Amino acid sequence: MTNWRAVLLGFLVGIVAGLFAFALPVVGHVGAGLIAGFVAGLFAGGGILSGAWHGLLAGALDGLVLAVIVGLFGATLGLAAGGPAGGLLGGAGIFVVALVIAFVFALDSAVGGAVGGILG
Repeated sequence: MTNWRAVLLGFLVGIVAGLFAFALPVVGHVGAGLIAGFVAGLFAGGGILSGAWHGLLAGALDGLVLAVIVGLFGATLGLAAGGPAGGLLGGAGIFVVALVIAFVFALDSAVGGAVGGILG
């Protein structure tokens, strides 16, 4: 059973840690994902698999929200620069890249969640 409270807490921690992660672009974002997953796994408890699952969900939610925001920003810029076709292609292209990045964020959050699940 999924503990959505734990997922939501991990998501919120991931958003806050992600804002601070821009100081160290690659290491910071990986660390933010690990921290978000750890918090989700810690609050969910239930062992390594439960922690990994909750961390994965928290990281995926972080990445999905980021993908939507970046996709809308890209569509707005594309619309301004290239009209309707530019908005569609710019937004869709950036959205696909952001979804791949979201998948990577979810994986490191699952690792953090597994550690949190062991300790929780």
